[in-house]
Amino acid sequence: MAKTSAVERNKKRERMAKQYANRRARLKEAVMNREVSPEERFEAALKLAELPRNSAKNRIRNRCEVTGRPRATYRKFKLARVMLRDLASQGQIPGMVKSSW
Repeated sequence: MAKTSAVERNKKRERMAKQYANRRARLKEAVMNREVSPEERFEAALKLAELPRNSAKNRIRNRCEVTGRPRATYRKFKLARVMLRDLASQGQIPGMVKSSW
């Protein structure tokens, strides 16, 4: 089990990313637009820098939904490899069986 504080911090980042997504997208579009004057682009870059760091989507860590483990997480299942194996062995994941040869 991961530390509860780390899991909660990541949840906070997810909420902030969702909250600031539209604002961040508009400012980023203004910064990248070459047809706008350099002064306006610079202003947009400054406003983008004023937004909270944790509102950036790339700061969100993929974590296991069950244990909160940050590494070896399968995106498709949102589970760590350990939990994926356990749940597959128990038959909890439809269509997945433990291999044997």
